[in-house]
Amino acid sequence: MTGVLLVAALFWLIPLIWTVLVSLRPSDESLVQGNIFFGSRITLENFTETFRIVDWVGQYITTLIFVFGVLAVQIVTIVLAGYAFARIKFRGRTILLTLTLVQLMIPSAVLLVPNFATVRGLSLYDTKLALMLPYFGSAFGTFLMRQTFRQVPLELEDAARIDGCGWVGILRNVYLPASGPTLVAFSLVSVAARWNEFLWPLMITQSKSNRVLTVGLSQVLRTNEVGALYGQITAGVLIVSFTLLILFIVLQKQFVNSFLRSGLK
Repeated sequence: MTGVLLVAALFWLIPLIWTVLVSLRPSDESLVQGNIFFGSRITLENFTETFRIVDWVGQYITTLIFVFGVLAVQIVTIVLAGYAFARIKFRGRTILLTLTLVQLMIPSAVLLVPNFATVRGLSLYDTKLALMLPYFGSAFGTFLMRQTFRQVPLELEDAARIDGCGWVGILRNVYLPASGPTLVAFSLVSVAARWNEFLWPLMITQSKSNRVLTVGLSQVLRTNEVGALYGQITAGVLIVSFTLLILFIVLQKQFVNSFLRSGLK
């Protein structure tokens, strides 16, 4: 069984290994020239050229603001909405929850034009807020928190009320400690999804100061008129994906445990 897992892991790593090897080849050598792995020599010229083409540092900062700005607001909205749907009884709760979940079945591409029109109407085009605005709410996160909160015994909430806690205190002292693994699992999904976002940032931003890493990578693809320079492309791919790879390697155990404890399949 171990041998099978090792073969499967190696097979999964082949694209990453190929990307690293090609990024270290001289840009003027084809894949059939020189050493099969590194060409005639190992060089960082592909990375140097991509840094000349794209302002990776500025786009990295913008991406961090985009990703974690969205996550911070999402944590607030999904916790409040999840608590409301799980514990607060109000007229139309089932209908509103159904309408919220319907969003999960709507492809994100369908919403691009309405979102774009809304952002333009608010005079937010080409701003960092415009990048984040469509993602402040999450139907997936709301449903996930609702299911988590429903598993918390009502006796704990009643005890908190007896101790004088309002709904804010109940959330802070009862529900949030019990939903830690779920919040970690959702945070990982949200960070990965926003980090890889491309079409919306491409549409809604124009200035270099508001561009994210994925848009910068597309700029590398468009700079050559004679054909694809695979060395520069793979170097750009590594720059964009480096952070997520490191986070997964460092937090691998927490990543798996959070999904297992949250019950997310």
